[in-house]
Amino acid sequence: MASTTVKNVSRVLMRLSHRFIEMVVRCLLQLIYRGPGEQLPPIQDLLLLDSASALAYKIRTRKIKSETVVETFIARIKEVNPILNCVVDERFEEALKDAREVDSLLEKGTKTEKELERDTPYLGVPFTTKDCIAVKGMCHTSGIYCRRNIKAHEDGTAIAAMKQAGAIPLALTNVSEVCMWWESNNPVHGRTNNPYNTHRIVGGSSGGEGCIHAAAGSPIGIGSDIGGSIRMPAFFNGIFGHKPSRGIVSNFGQYPIPVGEQDTYLGIGPLCRFATDLAPTLRIISGKNAELLKLDEKVDIKKLKYYYMEDDGGSRMVSPVQKDIKESLRRVVAYLDKAHGIKAQKVWGSLNVYWELCKWVLCLSNHTFIGLATAILEDMGVQYGSEKHTHFVGLCKELSQELKIRTFKSKPLLQDMMGTDGVFLYPTHPTTAPYHNEPLVKPFNFSYTGIINILGLPATHCPLGLGTDGLPIGIQVIGALNQDRHTLAVAVELEKAFGGWVSPSTIL
Repeated sequence: MASTTVKNVSRVLMRLSHRFIEMVVRCLLQLIYRGPGEQLPPIQDLLLLDSASALAYKIRTRKIKSETVVETFIARIKEVNPILNCVVDERFEEALKDAREVDSLLEKGTKTEKELERDTPYLGVPFTTKDCIAVKGMCHTSGIYCRRNIKAHEDGTAIAAMKQAGAIPLALTNVSEVCMWWESNNPVHGRTNNPYNTHRIVGGSSGGEGCIHAAAGSPIGIGSDIGGSIRMPAFFNGIFGHKPSRGIVSNFGQYPIPVGEQDTYLGIGPLCRFATDLAPTLRIISGKNAELLKLDEKVDIKKLKYYYMEDDGGSRMVSPVQKDIKESLRRVVAYLDKAHGIKAQKVWGSLNVYWELCKWVLCLSNHTFIGLATAILEDMGVQYGSEKHTHFVGLCKELSQELKIRTFKSKPLLQDMMGTDGVFLYPTHPTTAPYHNEPLVKPFNFSYTGIINILGLPATHCPLGLGTDGLPIGIQVIGALNQDRHTLAVAVELEKAFGGWVSPSTIL
């Protein structure tokens, strides 16, 4: 009894200490960083406000030239990048040459519009990706100093698929060092600034990618997500981002190269300003695996089951969910009820890897003991591949063998709850974009996204406007395994209802 009381008091003190440290650091940063920072130039060319799908349609129907589209986005990058530092490598001249070749091909009229749409759905549309996904001839540093002169010798699978679909690589964007932190800052390319407030972070590791889209500098992008690296930047920058179901998109071309179970946690997926671009892009980069997702099947959102949680149950070392974010989730629940008669069910409890560990002990988890132990060790700060990590994993293997318990095929908690026709609404992150360096006192806030990687489920971040601090807010929509079309359909619906991306720049 006494021992339990001591533990409870210890937990409370730890939580209070963490909140106090957060408060003190925030006050100091507010004194250092005053105001919203440098403002972005206004958007003057309305082509920048078109979705990738709309641009593709206009190009193949010859309403506009690909060269004009590429020139427009190059000009925008040149305007915003000195302020944001989100683009770290470019192939502008080569992209313009590619665009002229597209225009020449279209002038010949060798294919019908339907054939072009079927074979090359993104013909002539420029796209960007992050500096850890290989694009032949471009830098491939992952923000690591000793790789500062490394160039990719071949395209990653997702990039090759985009090229095959007619898209034109335009630029590479900034990442966190080794792609293992949620602020995009590294010794090779420096730090990227948030377009809504340049004193704030853009997230990571796809932070530069999220940033360039928010600034209207790219129509479509490819990122990667191993702990929230697509969804957190999408959240902080007010755009859409999708982490696919595990194993759907090939990770070939990603550096650091994911090994073992890391390969199942990592997912390469799209980032964009318009929800309607998510499904077409996912279809392209999924290749043959797109058949598993049934993306062409129409989704009736009224027939889906909806569940939601407003927070993680109160983890000790994680910031409480900001009021604006909770209210945005409640607005979504209210909208679903009022507009469609959908009654979302509130779920109580804590969503974390420790719950999965308890389930494993009871033979109810879909994960190996080694996988869960690895996730817990990384959560504790034990670096993957280090001597300490190897030692602990070795002990875990011995324990697993001794207990003779293996992975069982029963579905995890969320999968049980959702079945095949449910979606789960959950905060993407507990706070709006922190100040630069502030994540150092909030290192575990990524847990809101990280747990979904461990479960391997698809998740789509949906922007829901700006909070009272002028920064983007939103939620993630999580689906059952290989039911990505459900989360994408809900994203499209929420964009219609709440407006989606809000430009950080004046539109002239």
